[in-house]
Amino acid sequence: MSDEREVKILAIESSCDETSAAVVVNGRKVLSNIIYSQIDIHTLYGGVVPEIASRKHIEKVNQVIKAALKEADCTLDDIDAVAVTYGPGLVGALLVGVGAAKAISYAKKLPLVGVHHIEGHIAANFIESPDLEPPFMCLVVSGGHTHLVKVTGYGEFEILGVTRDDAAGEAFDKVARAIGLGYPGGPKVDKLAKEGNPDAISFPRAKISDNEYDFSFSGLKSAVLNYINSAEMKHEEINRADVAASFQKSVTDVLSEHAVNAAKKYGMKKLALAGGVASNSGLRAAMKELCDKNGIELYYPKPVLCTDNAAMIGAAGYYEYIKGTRHGWDLNAIPNLKLGER
Repeated sequence: MSDEREVKILAIESSCDETSAAVVVNGRKVLSNIIYSQIDIHTLYGGVVPEIASRKHIEKVNQVIKAALKEADCTLDDIDAVAVTYGPGLVGALLVGVGAAKAISYAKKLPLVGVHHIEGHIAANFIESPDLEPPFMCLVVSGGHTHLVKVTGYGEFEILGVTRDDAAGEAFDKVARAIGLGYPGGPKVDKLAKEGNPDAISFPRAKISDNEYDFSFSGLKSAVLNYINSAEMKHEEINRADVAASFQKSVTDVLSEHAVNAAKKYGMKKLALAGGVASNSGLRAAMKELCDKNGIELYYPKPVLCTDNAAMIGAAGYYEYIKGTRHGWDLNAIPNLKLGER
């Protein structure tokens, strides 16, 4: 499903704490993907501070756009359309990207394509695996989102399951803080878990009675905090690596079982991972083992495409563009935008 000619998309992403711009050809080929991460700044506060994130985006957005064009060896005259994340995310952060995209689109008379952030994460798999085409099952796991999605076509989704409370990545961050690892939690828990015994502590695995594909991680997070508090009250030493490994196994067991069960039920032979937690080594290993057992092919992007980046927005933007999606000057940031909404 691609044009004969090359369609170059300039993409902008600023939904949280990464300012990114990219040039992507025909939704699959990345000419540039510039990412300015604010992680060092927000680490000082133990999490993302929205006001600081917005100010940094304002400082950096023009720089990353210029750098992306330069690395792609093109100018705005070579661009066919501008794609930008307009939700979900932090409203102030989103507004910076949307404002920049609208300005370029207006000045150069280029089509403007608003992209859903989660759709971008799913589309990262199209960059990584040029042979991957819908339909397939996709598990989207990040700091703010946990979605189990049936991808029925390019930009066409059926949501099978969502989290009822904490997102998987959010649970990682909270547990990391509790065992003194700091922010960002995901990579730090993953690293420490390699030194621990995943069967040392029995943490709960939540099942939702009215939707077998929904997730819940707040009970698990509470169980970990209670375990730590109980040990402290008894003046018992805790093995942080065992806590990290046991917690991670509880999360990855639930994620992988839900995703593979859904793929089997809907007759899908392809399953993709997306989002920041998709780079977690424990999750990849659990998924691989379960997919191999069930004859399902597993796809996931390289780590740089798992985190927030503009290349994935360019990939999703291309498929929206050739479908005819266009936005006007009234395009606004929608912080709680649902997948599939326009």
